[in-house]
Amino acid sequence: MNATAVQRPDLGITPAETRTPHGELVAMVHSWDVVTAADGPGTRFVTFFAGCPLRCLYCQNPDTWEGRNGQRVTLDDLVGKMLGFKAFIQASGGGVTVSGGEPLLQSTFIEAYLHRCKQEGMHTALDTAGFLGVRASDRLLDDTDLVLLDIKSSDPETYRKVTGVGLEPTLAFGDRLAARGNRIRIRFVLVPGLTDDPDNVAGVADIAAGWGPAEAGGIVEQVDILGYHRLGVAKYRELGQAYPLADTPAATNEQITAAAEHFARRSLRVTTS
Repeated sequence: MNATAVQRPDLGITPAETRTPHGELVAMVHSWDVVTAADGPGTRFVTFFAGCPLRCLYCQNPDTWEGRNGQRVTLDDLVGKMLGFKAFIQASGGGVTVSGGEPLLQSTFIEAYLHRCKQEGMHTALDTAGFLGVRASDRLLDDTDLVLLDIKSSDPETYRKVTGVGLEPTLAFGDRLAARGNRIRIRFVLVPGLTDDPDNVAGVADIAAGWGPAEAGGIVEQVDILGYHRLGVAKYRELGQAYPLADTPAATNEQITAAAEHFARRSLRVTTS
């Protein structure tokens, strides 16, 4: 399939989606699945888009970092796959989720895909680190029912150590979502010796509290605290890469419970895993 690049330069990162000679949008998709987990309410048709500007030390899916590790999928093809599960998904109160990688690296495609999904009456969720939030158009966000927003750290220095990029774009994106009234779920990964410092956790809780719990008129439906684990180690081995946190132990239940208390004290709904 011959294709030309979609030109939309910002942040110095080249967009990953392309168009066919006939103008149809094409995205690089790593994989897709139908799951009932932490990707939004109910059973979800989840598409994992290839390519990500972050290099998180604890990333479980380093195989999604590079766009070349994906396959070219047209908009009609992806919508067609989703429709094959529509009745089953809607019966569970579920919907579709775009994830990655970082889906906003291909925001033109995501915008068109979510619009098509909304036309089909599907609940939609965007799973993002927020670093490329500037690429999310108002139309894209109008067609997004829920944003799953990763907050890696509240401390800018720690955030850069964890991800390789700055924290401010994610905070700015969260502020924009709050101004618009977009509902969000915050995800925070608790990594011993890296993100578990009480001041850091309290700072993430302060960020979430600033956007407000949904029950009190804010936008935060809940905060998911995810305990660090080592399930992604095998993928690094397969890729011939050193695992950055080889000496880091998994988070304990006691550490996760202590972190959850920071959010509960700010009247935020918390889930742990």
